[in-house]
Amino acid sequence: MRTDREKIEYDVVIVGAGPAGLSSSIRLKQLSKEHNIDISVCIVEKGPEVGAHIISGAVFETKALDELFPEWKKMAHPKMSPVIKEEFIFMNKLKSIKIPNFLLPNTMKNHKNYIISLSNMCRWLAKEAEALGVEIYPGFAAKEILYDEKNIVIGIATGDMGIDKNNKKSSSFEPGIELNAKYTLFAEGCRGHLGKELIKNYELDKGKSPQSYGIGLKEIWEIEEHKHNEGNIMHSAGWPLDNNVYGGSFLYHMEKNQISIGFVMGLDYENPYISPYQEFQKFKTHPKIKAILKNGRRIAYGARALNEGGYQSLPKLYFPGGALIGCEAGTLNVPKIKGTHTAMKSGMLASEAIFKNFKTPSKTSTDLNNYEYNFYKSWVGIELRKARNFRPGFKYGFIFGTILGALDQIIFKGNALWTINLKHPDHLATKHANKVKNIVYEKPDGDITFDRLTNLAFSGTNHQENQPIHLELLDNNIPIKHNLPIYGAPEQFYCPAGVYEIISDKNNEKILQINAQNCLHCKTCDIKDPSQNINWTTPEGGGGPNYPNM
Repeated sequence: MRTDREKIEYDVVIVGAGPAGLSSSIRLKQLSKEHNIDISVCIVEKGPEVGAHIISGAVFETKALDELFPEWKKMAHPKMSPVIKEEFIFMNKLKSIKIPNFLLPNTMKNHKNYIISLSNMCRWLAKEAEALGVEIYPGFAAKEILYDEKNIVIGIATGDMGIDKNNKKSSSFEPGIELNAKYTLFAEGCRGHLGKELIKNYELDKGKSPQSYGIGLKEIWEIEEHKHNEGNIMHSAGWPLDNNVYGGSFLYHMEKNQISIGFVMGLDYENPYISPYQEFQKFKTHPKIKAILKNGRRIAYGARALNEGGYQSLPKLYFPGGALIGCEAGTLNVPKIKGTHTAMKSGMLASEAIFKNFKTPSKTSTDLNNYEYNFYKSWVGIELRKARNFRPGFKYGFIFGTILGALDQIIFKGNALWTINLKHPDHLATKHANKVKNIVYEKPDGDITFDRLTNLAFSGTNHQENQPIHLELLDNNIPIKHNLPIYGAPEQFYCPAGVYEIISDKNNEKILQINAQNCLHCKTCDIKDPSQNINWTTPEGGGGPNYPNM
């Protein structure tokens, strides 16, 4: 333990002010007030404000919100547009075929759901949490997990401020703060860097299927009024992706003539020359999509990785001193294309388990095994179990995966007697460059399609320049001596923000340049690097994207 850091004691510390962390804090405060038991709760959030790092489609199922705030419709919540019309289409390069709604499984239907901005939803939940007495500290990145001598988690420490790029203390240096707690909940979202440490330290993934991931890319557009239909949603599959690449798109009509348009692609793809960002831009050139965007204007851009492994990839949810909640654990329901309601419910269940322990003063254990037990017995555990075969089935390709998905979700309604397991993590799917075809993408037109750096300017991304690079290479030689000759340096292509570049130095030798200031915090590099040589860590608090309405 460092002696220069201030230490503050809380009953519960939560890392991350997303839907899981905020719902957890609210539920804990609700229970403490109902039973007149004082419980201090603190949330640290690495974004400059709550919601700044939150990005999702998003069509929202209110099941967890109905439980958290039964009267939420009477509250001052942000704009939520009821889904009025939906369609699912299969695309080839020039045409599209609409699938009749009666052929879609119920899990993919959105009656009674709402189109929302998840970042605005989190801003609202934060106000409700603070009104209940939760202390929220945006701009403070949890950098380190604190353990006691028995290897029990006793809190976290925030990162130091004012460390320069040479790892020296600058004139603006401020040490981090140690936040000690009886329980610490980790709600960093998909591939959280502290969650990754916990999973390794406590072997929480022992006996589980490998986690699988996707990358989601999103733009918000303002389109012509006559093309806009608030409440309409569209999902697609097929072009521009090949049969062996999992993915699809979404297009949601929000308020004020705005649409949320995005593309999700599995990170278990084989060809290292594939660029998910370029595939997204290519998708927008389809005649059906281009007609909607023509004469419109893009007003925001962002990207984020998402968990796709499902039920059989969930790690053990608890460890001595705390628990994993939300996408930190991987609670996304893939066939529903939704994870907010499941993340919220997981956070609420963790808080109910914590509160039960607080109600028993004689209980000294910090074990939250009752959280995991209740998770799997609740509707969220049952729902995820029924969705377990959908994403793994696509390891057999898009066509066969679609057939398997329909069989599993329509015929068996998620209750098949078998379970399909993933065999390896995503980075191992990457083939050698000499075994695949190089891909040359068309140059962006600046109207419908854009280059990465131009789009990056619409994400609000900013980092203090004079700070250490937060993207750590475990071995500095691997990018040029291994990844470049064997895989064609795929970090140039999978990053949606142009962070990684292969350039020539003054001696005309190839080097990897890391433009860390571009980082969108999507975590794709941490997931997809074929050598697992990149370790994503938190930059100085407040850095990263600043999403206004994502």
